[in-house]
Amino acid sequence: MDNQNQDLPENQEISIELTEDMAEGVYSNLAIITHSHTEFVLDFVRLMPGVPKAKVKSRVILTPEHAKQLLKALQENIQRFEGQNGAINSRDIPFPLNFGGAKGEA
Repeated sequence: MDNQNQDLPENQEISIELTEDMAEGVYSNLAIITHSHTEFVLDFVRLMPGVPKAKVKSRVILTPEHAKQLLKALQENIQRFEGQNGAINSRDIPFPLNFGGAKGEA
């Protein structure tokens, strides 16, 4: 999340391995966030046009502290992105998503 990990002694580096499969990533156009008193659950979903059922493609479970660190890291990265590329146009997207256009027929 951020360059400083509170659990590591100062100046200690960690090595992070990224496998080829993981490096490909998973596309998601919907995130569902739920929480209990001990954890946050982020489910990343891919919705496709004309398909009534969507599957969770990835699930990440975080402690509340790590969820807050993730929020901070996302905010910092969005600020940097917008500084380089201009404002991100965000809009409220109704659910379920409307992909626009006519429905496909076979």
